[in-house]
Amino acid sequence: MKRYIFILLASATLGLTSCSPFNVRSDYASTANFNTYRTYKLRIDDLKLNDIDKDRVLNELSRQLQAKGLQPGENPDLIINVKANHKKVTDITSTSPYGAWGWGGPFGWGIGMNRTWTSNYNEGAIIVDMVDAKSNKLVWQGIGSGISVDRPKAKQKQIPEIMMEIMKNYPPQPGK
Repeated sequence: MKRYIFILLASATLGLTSCSPFNVRSDYASTANFNTYRTYKLRIDDLKLNDIDKDRVLNELSRQLQAKGLQPGENPDLIINVKANHKKVTDITSTSPYGAWGWGGPFGWGIGMNRTWTSNYNEGAIIVDMVDAKSNKLVWQGIGSGISVDRPKAKQKQIPEIMMEIMKNYPPQPGK
């Protein structure tokens, strides 16, 4: 009995720790010395967003960078290129009537109907590339996806959240 309670508690804990609606990942150059980076400059040539969303992304990114000890500068250590994209997603949900209808409980005779729903929506992603200004080489990349592009109220909340999630991985902690 104790073993079942432990398994139930472990499952509940795992469910609580993976609550983020976003898919966030990062990669880095193991040869880069992240302790030497003190200044940055944002480059937004590839940031194809409307002005409202662009401000949300850049304001939160600047807040996160400054919280990590980096300051904006004209002769920067890092060039930070921010990109955004989106893709159309189709979700298919289907229900099975097995055991739902008929006589004799869940295994009786009867007729059921399968039901299938589809929903189409746009899902957005943000990519943050950090390039060493001296060597012009990519040293860190963070990617976050799962933004509800079609819902303005959701974007208003989700863009700052996903930027925080992406930037949690900077600076990288080798071995984690």
